[in-house]
Amino acid sequence: MDATMPSVVELLARFRARPPLSVGERIAFGGVGDRDVYNIGAPFEAAGETIIAGRVESRDSELAEAVFFVERDGVWSPRPASPSFSRLQDPCVARIGGELIFGGVEFPVDLPGGDQGWRMRFYRGKSLQDLDLFLIGPDRMKDIRMLELPGGRIGVFSRPQGDRGGRGTLGFTHVDRLQDLTARAIADAPLLRGQFQPEEWGGANESHVLRGGRIGVLGHIARMDEAGKHYYPMVFALDPESGWRSGLKIIATRADFPPGPTKRPELEDVIFSGGLLRNLDGTAVLFAGISDAWAARITLPDPFLEYEYGYEDVASTTSTEP
Repeated sequence: MDATMPSVVELLARFRARPPLSVGERIAFGGVGDRDVYNIGAPFEAAGETIIAGRVESRDSELAEAVFFVERDGVWSPRPASPSFSRLQDPCVARIGGELIFGGVEFPVDLPGGDQGWRMRFYRGKSLQDLDLFLIGPDRMKDIRMLELPGGRIGVFSRPQGDRGGRGTLGFTHVDRLQDLTARAIADAPLLRGQFQPEEWGGANESHVLRGGRIGVLGHIARMDEAGKHYYPMVFALDPESGWRSGLKIIATRADFPPGPTKRPELEDVIFSGGLLRNLDGTAVLFAGISDAWAARITLPDPFLEYEYGYEDVASTTSTEP
């Protein structure tokens, strides 16, 4: 860890010096009774439909279900005949080799030694109806994300904690084929050193291949104080060949979204960066979970354009673990 890297407070000051965003909007979900839908991913296309995967959960519980939703008359409802996944939190979706890759955090899980914890499960298939389990991630690791790189290799972001990762940092590795991706390969991914200050943490939530071969990473950076947890959506760029990285940039705050419920008071200032849809007009739409209780979207300047066209306004670093 590198204590000279900007803190969350410093990154917030940089964000607030930029023009303000238009206020985001709450996304309406139905068909799940009185349960909340939050920590959604960006919409994706499958079987000729636009679909959102979301975490469905009672307000007083952490026992979640991952559900696929489609929009009907302005309300997103469970997609008929699609699978749902019990005990799976924070779903994520990618496309690799023509297949749909779906993952989520399994909780609770009985771990060796009698402890209870979590780990990620990943499924692959040509459609939602034929998703098969192909990977179980390392114990106690969330925020594993993957993407197809130019040339067909698969880039993978990890987020170790504890002795190796502190409160949570990022690693990155690549494999030639999905068949080569194992829990051990993810656990051993070289760390991206210097991303966060020692008492802060973060992770990757989604990644995009950018013009020129860089990877644009949408993630989160977080800290804790006496008021509770503070999570902010952030972005940075990574060159998978040279190891070059840009600095981090916060792209939204809780104040950019309307008032709404919270799961618990200490989670009010939490934004889960679910996914980003890039538009042709230089804007992008961020899809996010808010306060662990509801979901929203907000339109903002495309944060990856500066990495594609060479006018970075943030410091860069090349510190990567050997």
